[in-house]
Amino acid sequence: MQSRTKRSLTLVQLDALARRALGIGLSSATELTDGFANAVWRLALLDGREVVLKLSPPPELEQLRYERDLLRTEATVYGLAAPAGIPVPELLRAGFDDPVLGGDYLVLSALDGVPWNRAKPAEADQRALRRELGGHLARLNAITGDVYGYPRAGLTGGTWREAFLVMTDAILADAGRYAIPLPRPVSEIAAAIEAGAGALEEVVTPCLVHFDLGRGNVFLTRDETPRIQAIIDHERAFWGDPLADFVTPTIFGELEESDPIVAGYRDAGGVVEFTGSARTRIVLYRLYLALMILIENGPRRYPEKAYAPLRDRCAATVLEALDTLSAAP
Repeated sequence: MQSRTKRSLTLVQLDALARRALGIGLSSATELTDGFANAVWRLALLDGREVVLKLSPPPELEQLRYERDLLRTEATVYGLAAPAGIPVPELLRAGFDDPVLGGDYLVLSALDGVPWNRAKPAEADQRALRRELGGHLARLNAITGDVYGYPRAGLTGGTWREAFLVMTDAILADAGRYAIPLPRPVSEIAAAIEAGAGALEEVVTPCLVHFDLGRGNVFLTRDETPRIQAIIDHERAFWGDPLADFVTPTIFGELEESDPIVAGYRDAGGVVEFTGSARTRIVLYRLYLALMILIENGPRRYPEKAYAPLRDRCAATVLEALDTLSAAP
């Protein structure tokens, strides 16, 4: 989607960046426009290789509080995920504070698969893929850290409850900073989150959470029976509750225990429960995700026609989550 955060570079500029990063120039470049935040290009190098370049927004452009150093977070996740057996592109080069363009970039191996949201697997394959995704998710969540939240953004806490309240306070403050209209007053949303926050105390280990596992970020092989080739776009990752990672694969929907993603998660050693407290946590994470999508329009300024359906669905999700939290015992 078009966004003010995406830079526009000429082929000459891209060629110069490729030479700085990889020591070789380009024969062509194609912008990949599916993402929402960072500018991304598929580059054909003069030696015949193809790579993917991700470039951060202009350093002078102010973003949401949690969005500080997103590509540095993503580079960290690549370094942790690959050794854990999670299929990801190879990180070929990470450049921070580029001296010419400013900002950060990543160069990744190009994938020859297709994003899940563009593929049309049969129903049986869909279920098998969700089960496979559950296994990869369990392995990702098994990676643990020593602090909760977004360390690079300074949104952290000694407990998951403390960190999550810092994270949600920050996104609600961003709503005020960018004058984003929300379906309920900020004070009411903050009070509902605080009221449900006791459920967060069950989380006692900071686990790596992707928090952006929509089908557009899962690439499939082109085989007759597709498999997951790679999971991409780890920039929204944080350290917290593994249960949060079930929100984006079921975006705007309920997680049911019969979902194959749950079976795959458990097969790989992950633990997911469906207690009342766990369901409260899922509602909190669904609310947080909807707020993020609504409020990120402040710095990004999406095209109104393209963004309106997503905005309306997120606003409805906020209302649904608040109603559920208010009805909780």
